[in-house]
Amino acid sequence: MPASRIYRSPFPDPDVPAQDLVAFTLGRADRWPDRIALVDGTSGDSVTHGQLVAAVDRARRRLTALGVGPGTRVGLSAANQPAWVVAFYGVLAAGATVVPLNPALTSTEVRHLLGLVRPAAVIADPQGLPAVTAAVEAGVPPAVLALHEVAGGPRPQGADGAEVAGDPEAPLGAAGPRDVAVVAFSSGTTGGAKGVQLTHGNLVANLVQHEPVYHVGPDDVVLAAMPLFHIYGLSIVLGYALSHGATVVTMPRFDLDAYCRLVREHGVTWLHLVPPIVLGLTRRAGRDDLSSVRHAVSGAAPLDAGVAARAGALLGCTVGQGYGMTEASPGVTWVPDDGSVPCGQGSVGLLVPGTEARLVDPATGRDTEGQGELWVRGPQVMAGYLDDPAATAAVLTEDGWLRTGDVLRVDADGVWWVVDRIKELIKYKGWHVAPAELEAVLLEHPSVADAAVAGVADPEAGEVPVAWVVARTPVDPADLLAWVAARVAPYKKVRRVHVVDRIPRSPAGKVLRRMLAEPPGQPG
Repeated sequence: MPASRIYRSPFPDPDVPAQDLVAFTLGRADRWPDRIALVDGTSGDSVTHGQLVAAVDRARRRLTALGVGPGTRVGLSAANQPAWVVAFYGVLAAGATVVPLNPALTSTEVRHLLGLVRPAAVIADPQGLPAVTAAVEAGVPPAVLALHEVAGGPRPQGADGAEVAGDPEAPLGAAGPRDVAVVAFSSGTTGGAKGVQLTHGNLVANLVQHEPVYHVGPDDVVLAAMPLFHIYGLSIVLGYALSHGATVVTMPRFDLDAYCRLVREHGVTWLHLVPPIVLGLTRRAGRDDLSSVRHAVSGAAPLDAGVAARAGALLGCTVGQGYGMTEASPGVTWVPDDGSVPCGQGSVGLLVPGTEARLVDPATGRDTEGQGELWVRGPQVMAGYLDDPAATAAVLTEDGWLRTGDVLRVDADGVWWVVDRIKELIKYKGWHVAPAELEAVLLEHPSVADAAVAGVADPEAGEVPVAWVVARTPVDPADLLAWVAARVAPYKKVRRVHVVDRIPRSPAGKVLRRMLAEPPGQPG
């Protein structure tokens, strides 16, 4: 077996402070106490950095009085809003662990997830409350707390209206770097919801790791359209902005018209995108004033280089990309936003500081050159899956390598490119076909608004590539078959095309391939 080749970031290793996430993120607020920290994109209400620290402390005291503290977990099911931020940091400040939940989940889904994490309480807003309440009534035991009761009001009060006792001078940050801050749900590399345990040290380290390549300051305005229950929104958008004194405008539900309006009204300087938003922006060229935008980055799913270039021309700035996963807190690579290191359009940039990487042949388990499954190691790598040692052992080696389940390649300059997820690779007569490549080809067709490709079982070929497309204008599936066939190798050709109303995607923009289904009567 050849010796392992370890790739390293070109930047010096980060100096990670031994602080918990609250102290790191909010502890700098005394540098800019009167600057706006949060703006509710719906109501326009705002909170300064100084006011945010005070609100988090009040939430901490309320929660402590209710028995929330070290060793407990608290679910948080709410849409993006300032109160979400107060509750999130309030739970952490009380020494407990936050379990962010999608407020759009059904009661059955909530019941399943709560059964996995067994929280002491769940905080919910009006959107998340019905499913949480139904889950609890069905037998899941935690207390249910209304978001406004935890995060609202001028003073922390008990049930009888009396002010809650507690030291108002107590430090907000009380946890250690190894304590679990967040249990975030991920399908990992083997499917099925798993609770990813991210420590305070993991999350603080990843924020510090981005500082040489991701420049945000007190004069920046960030639009939080990404769900805060997702690690991208929670850390890369919210946590990074607050820790650098920026303003975060929260958006509870994505709508492209409202998104563009908020950019204009609040002078947003940084856009954090996913591919569907990028596509939507390119189709609105000339309709919106986006002149305040200085930087843009796309993540959570691969972005086609051509689409990125068109979006960059529209915005007047480069649309960079980053690569990461929940199990890595989430950042692994990033395109430097200052252009200090040139990265090709469509790449995901360079390893962030303190990150090591290997490329492994998924078929043989041996290290390979240039392209393979990405394994990473660094201070941002999770502590493991909650109560699931078998799943943890499947992705974390004894010496700390995280098997990402993603195929990447690296060029001679240390620039990384996503090829596809291993479990989504289509195996056609022994050939590996990447769905993302075919989706990019389909998206270049003028009649295609969105596309997804997946492998469908075939008795002769093993699997064949099948496409689902959303049409912008009427289109003959046969024309799309010919379009792809003219642009890829014969073994990569799409065998069937289905025109549908929508492509199923996660809140982060990833195609949910398991939800793609062919109409009855199809061959295979």
